[in-house]
Amino acid sequence: MRLSASPCTHDYGALTLRVQLHHRVKYLRSVAATVFLPRPEVDSAVVRLEPRDPIELPEYDNELLLKLIRLGFSQRRKQLRKLLREYAGDWNTLASCVDVDPNARAEELSLLQWIALANCIAPPPRQEQGWTPNEQFPVVDENDEVQGHAARSEVHGNNLRHRAVHILIFNQVGDLYLQLRSRRKDRHPLKWDSSAAGHVTVGENYDETARRELKEELGVDVPLERIVKLPASLRTDNEFIWSYRGIVSGDPVPNKCEIERGVFFAPAVIDGWTSARPYDFAPAFLECWKAFRRKMNSEREEAIRPETFFVANGAASTA
Repeated sequence: MRLSASPCTHDYGALTLRVQLHHRVKYLRSVAATVFLPRPEVDSAVVRLEPRDPIELPEYDNELLLKLIRLGFSQRRKQLRKLLREYAGDWNTLASCVDVDPNARAEELSLLQWIALANCIAPPPRQEQGWTPNEQFPVVDENDEVQGHAARSEVHGNNLRHRAVHILIFNQVGDLYLQLRSRRKDRHPLKWDSSAAGHVTVGENYDETARRELKEELGVDVPLERIVKLPASLRTDNEFIWSYRGIVSGDPVPNKCEIERGVFFAPAVIDGWTSARPYDFAPAFLECWKAFRRKMNSEREEAIRPETFFVANGAASTA
């Protein structure tokens, strides 16, 4: 009931909003305890969750929104003007902007009103992206040899071969940080992608681009290891891609002009997700992830492969 609750009901709360931000939820039916053996002490229910298309909700600051929701429901009987005092100096103006009563409590705001509240407090960034249509890329041949250069719009418009980097950032327990691409991206908006990625521009090499993109997109500066190079193909948007791996000890700080949000996921979760719903991801990431997993499996097999040596009589033996 809490998962599927509506505003102004007893069950409506922080859990409701956190789930409904990303899913459409419908309570289907209850299941009596008597149908189970052994019989539990509680009844159960069946609830359907369908992934929500991110484009149907306005842009918002995910971190701020979750903070506001957590504070708003921390003391349900208190008015929001008191609970959100730290973020909302002029509460009457904010309440008018969101179209709620100034004396409203948390359960009276719908999901869209909570998003509107977060956007009134901190409007989404509207500045230009870190690129322009006239940004210059090296144009390369089938062997990745530079043949000249052209503007971004021409490279993408004519599907010319060019260069890019993808960086996979792991935390110390081995989870991978994925970014949800900004809805303002010219390609693959609102798709999950590598931790950081970008094009090699004129005057740069792959390694320089990787360090720059990592700093610009995640505010991170860590040693990077080359993983594998992918050939240009339709699956990589005709990009030659060098992929890299790095490890961080803290949480990256995503550039909100380029990234909707970022989350650490266990590799096994990503394996299952990419297999079940490949359309959730930017195509080039899928290629990078497959190549990374192949390389990891190859290195693992190499590490456990028995060593062969020869004894004095010439017979082969293994250890």
